[in-house]
Amino acid sequence: MMASLLLSRVLGLLREAVISGKLGQGAQSDVYMAAFLLPDTLFFLIAGGALSSAFIPVFTELITHGEESRANALFSTVATLMFVIVSAFILAGMAFTEPLVRLLAYGFGPELIRQVVPLTRIVLPAQLCFFLGGLMMGVQQARGKFLLPGMGPNIYNLGIIAGGLILAHRIGPAGFCWGALVGAVIGNFLLQAWGARKQGLRYRPTLNWRNPDAARVWKLMLPVILGLALPQVSILLNRVFASTLGEGPMSALTRANTLMQAPLAIFGQSLSIAVFPTLSAQAALADWGRMRETIGLGLRFVGFLTIPATGLLIVLGKPITAVLLQHGRFTAADTSLTAMALAYYAIGLSAWSAQALLARSFYAMQDTKTPVIIGTAVTALFVPMNFLFMHQLGLGLAGLALATSIAAGLNAVAMALVLRRRTGGLGLRSLGSTWLRMAVSATGASLVSMLAANAIATAFPAGAYPGSVKLSGIAVLAVAGGLGCVVYLGLARLLGVAELSELIGMLRRRRRSREATG
Repeated sequence: MMASLLLSRVLGLLREAVISGKLGQGAQSDVYMAAFLLPDTLFFLIAGGALSSAFIPVFTELITHGEESRANALFSTVATLMFVIVSAFILAGMAFTEPLVRLLAYGFGPELIRQVVPLTRIVLPAQLCFFLGGLMMGVQQARGKFLLPGMGPNIYNLGIIAGGLILAHRIGPAGFCWGALVGAVIGNFLLQAWGARKQGLRYRPTLNWRNPDAARVWKLMLPVILGLALPQVSILLNRVFASTLGEGPMSALTRANTLMQAPLAIFGQSLSIAVFPTLSAQAALADWGRMRETIGLGLRFVGFLTIPATGLLIVLGKPITAVLLQHGRFTAADTSLTAMALAYYAIGLSAWSAQALLARSFYAMQDTKTPVIIGTAVTALFVPMNFLFMHQLGLGLAGLALATSIAAGLNAVAMALVLRRRTGGLGLRSLGSTWLRMAVSATGASLVSMLAANAIATAFPAGAYPGSVKLSGIAVLAVAGGLGCVVYLGLARLLGVAELSELIGMLRRRRRSREATG
């Protein structure tokens, strides 16, 4: 899972590099980003919630108890009924695209709105592929199969890249949108349908909404559809607020978030996705002791991997952005703006990663209400925080990213405290001590990286000759980033961070297991 998500994020960064070179960071790129506001809203509030919080735990419970026919009937019922519902929403979005876009991108002028509307209509149908594909990914993940689900986002990114390279010079941002649609059809629908069928899934169209297992899914799904969960909409709200800051900030925020999403997906989301079926099985068997161990282990490894990543993103954000995005119409000023937003987003990296695991722990217990209640309460604070930081404190773009990170921290802490009561304890004091030692190690590593980066930048200044921006950035990342990783591991060992030896032991056991079976 980590490998497939790593490839996905690499392709995602390549996608952003192509978009940046073709569209720059101004009106054209803002129009492209805004084309996804309405489709993303539909996915977050309906499709994403239906998959992550309702379907997988019930499906996992059925196959855990050997109820294969009931599991297939559940999938058939949920897929058919939600196909009808999501299709209706898509058609409504097609019919009322302009007023909805005007609402979501309320800071845009009439001319930009007119450009966003046709692009939105291209992207909207892809959401049906994401929803149905997400269900079929869940079927495969419930059986411990992660390869094809991991390939879906990769093909989607390749579609966007191909659309931009082939079509953008003729039709502008629309080329990327057509590539997104084709990538969604192939990677998120057709490939997942093949993979789910290989795992024994049998689909028969049915509108039997009274299916008792489906009724459990509807009951679990309802709070997510009606609720406003912060982790699903915070970035969307950031983009909505950024539409009032002129040309460029929306694109800068989106790109900074994409850069932050790389370590989040590789370290945080991959771990939470991989352990979700295990958590669901443990909850189905009411094995709370092992479930506590699984959650605790996950949180410790989340911290071990994401805390140093936070420091390196803050210190090396500018060379990272320059190497990946600064070319074509993307300028040095665009790099500085994106790197600033990245630093503030990175503050919340560990919290976002932790909440991904904590939320799935609730979902595994078939409790979707608690994460939504917590997320809605935090969102009630998040919305005014955006206005406060953006306008009253004068932080502008940085304020939007900072509000997101603070809200992520509040969300994760609240979830952990509630989950501790539900499971009989998570060892939060011990976890806090472990995370503190990791933070000290990461701080030392970041200082070393910063000193090394400044020395290299002084010796080999970017912009001194053609291509020096990329070469200087690569040198900084290789040397300063490498030193930072070595120092972090050394300090972690010195301070007795047990997760380092545990991780090495896990990798050695996995290698021996492969050698024995090979």
